[in-house]
This record gives sequence, C-alpha cells and structure tokens, in this order.
Amino acid sequence: MRGPDPRVVLGLHRSRHERRLLTGALDLGVTALDTSTNYFGFRSHRILAGIADDLLPKFTVSTKVGYFPGHGGAEHSLDPLRLTSAVEDVAKDLGREPDLVFLHNPEQSLRETGPHHKEALAAACTALEDATEKGLCAAWGVASWDPSPLLSLVDVTVPRPSVLMVRAGLLVGAKTLDASDTLVDAWDLNRGEVWGMSAFGGSTSAPVWDKVDPRLFLQDVGWFSPVQAAFRTAYHLPRVASIAVGTDEPAHLRELLGALAGQVEERTVQEYRRLLRVRTRDHPV
Repeated sequence: MRGPDPRVVLGLHRSRHERRLLTGALDLGVTALDTSTNYFGFRSHRILAGIADDLLPKFTVSTKVGYFPGHGGAEHSLDPLRLTSAVEDVAKDLGREPDLVFLHNPEQSLRETGPHHKEALAAACTALEDATEKGLCAAWGVASWDPSPLLSLVDVTVPRPSVLMVRAGLLVGAKTLDASDTLVDAWDLNRGEVWGMSAFGGSTSAPVWDKVDPRLFLQDVGWFSPVQAAFRTAYHLPRVASIAVGTDEPAHLRELLGALAGQVEERTVQEYRRLLRVRTRDHPV
C-alpha cells in the first residue's frame, strides 16, 4: 500500500525567528510550522505573534509543552496542572489556538517518577487530551527524542496521541529506530500520524556528510545532491509522513523540497537497518 506523500514541516528549533523565513516558506508551499514553548529562550510564541501575526493563520501550527523555565536553565515536568497551564499560555502568546500540541520528551521526567512511570505518563497524556476536548488545541501528540523508556508504559490506560514525532534519518541508531516502530504499533498509529525530526543529526555541515553518499538509497540518483538524498531517505528511517526541518534559509528549504521527488530503494533501507542491528549486537553501548 502506498503511503501518504512526504511533507515538510518548517521547524523553528535554533531558528532566528525571522519573518523572511516564514514568507519564504509560504512562497514555497510549506504551510506547516513547528515550534515549542522553550524555543528561542521561551519566547518563540510571543516573537512569532509579534513579527508574523498576519502570517500565522496561513500555517498549521504545532508546538510542544513539557519544558519550563527553571533555576539555571530549563526543567522538565509531567505535572498535569503545569501542562494544562502551558497549553493555555500557548494560545494567549500566539494569539490563536495551536493546531497540534506535543508532549515534549516525556522520557526526561520519567527518570524521576520512581515506580509510578505509567501513571505519570497517563496523567500527562490525559491532560493534553482534556485540553484538546476543551478547545485549547485542535489535537495533541507526543514528541520523543528517545522513545525506548516509553515502550513498557504504553497500554490501554495511556491515551492515544494523534501524532508521534521521533528522530529520523541515517544517523539514528538501531535501538531508537526499533523503539519508534514498536511505539507506533503500540499506539496503533498509521504512517500519516508519524513525524520525523533531526534528519541530519543536527547539521548538514557535520563531517559525516563528507564521508558518505546517501544517494545509494535512491532508485534513480538523477540530479539529487547527497543532502537531498539523505533527507529523502529519512522518511524511511523510520517510516514517517512528515519531517520537521530547521533552517533559517529559504534556499535550503527549497533544496529539501526538491528531494521529495526522489524514490527510495526500500530493499537498501532494510539492508541498512539489518546492518545497524548487527553492529549494535556486536558493539553494544
């Protein structure tokens, strides 16, 4: 069965939050915007409302809650009351209700909840589910950098999110890829309900991209650049329908959009995942 067409989401992690980026994205047909309460020094929503209040209605906007200003930096919490309050603040600061609110890296707090991991996760998810029912957001999801700690916790007592966001791409390890797939199955999500992030492991200028040629994952290399090939392949590691990509340059966004025309060789992806598992087995961390 053919999956949904791949989609690009403009992510604002580490972004300078410039208006020209938003207008450039719209000009390219990118109409999904992803941010978080803690981006840009916990000011992302207010900055967006200040520089682009007229543009925001043209985007579907997703954001994240879970990190809060703390002494010496950010602190993470799964407290339902704090999460609900954070969702309420999103609408106030943005000047509109978000289309999607993610529970941001719940595994961060689960390390501190002792034997009550499942109850803490269920309560946090229920808080976002309730916020959705109250109209504070249109839908809710879970964004997880490391989904492994969640696997033993998800059952019928934990509400099902509308979207799961996980790391994607050639630099994601076998353990994380397999954990993502397991979590997708546990929540019975279809591919259209799974997003990827950090497709380049942080930067397209990292030394690793000078040492590998991701075009071997494409059926027809054609005119695709290695960066484009790596991005297109990320939709299959794991299988996701959308990828949030951070950039401050519309030209980079245009390049990545051009990659969507490529077709990935699924057999090569599966062999790559097999080799990753072998390496993990032979060289456990």
